[in-house]
Amino acid sequence: MKLGELKPAEERVSRRRVGRGVGSGLGKTSGKGHKGQKARSGGGVRRGFEGGQTPLYRRLPKRGFTNIHAKNYTEVTLTMLNKSEAKEVTVDTLLKEGIIGKANDGIVVLATGNIEKALTVKANRFTKAAQAKIEAAGGKIEVV
Repeated sequence: MKLGELKPAEERVSRRRVGRGVGSGLGKTSGKGHKGQKARSGGGVRRGFEGGQTPLYRRLPKRGFTNIHAKNYTEVTLTMLNKSEAKEVTVDTLLKEGIIGKANDGIVVLATGNIEKALTVKANRFTKAAQAKIEAAGGKIEVV
């Protein structure tokens, strides 16, 4: 034990004795007010109870959720772009050269690997790191 690790002892609080006369401040109704669900023995509502309204856990779908508006991009890395022979890389050139199988809703360029040549890359999205690496290699990016 070190001097900086010292802390005061926990306070000892005696338990509250309810229903022991009006002078104690917790007599008669024992601090529970008059009647009602919370005044009864075992009273109160269960976890997640929303007053009879259909609770959140019953309103949400049970087996996952699929966003029908989500875009499914094909990921293209800088290592994959190195394999391309074209000076201007587009979705069509990548498909033609067999670098990607299909385009889905477009392509996103990721910064995995390094790029060794100056290319003009046309894609739907670029990560910031990928954009920086392409421009550092003397290339250009165009968001389609």
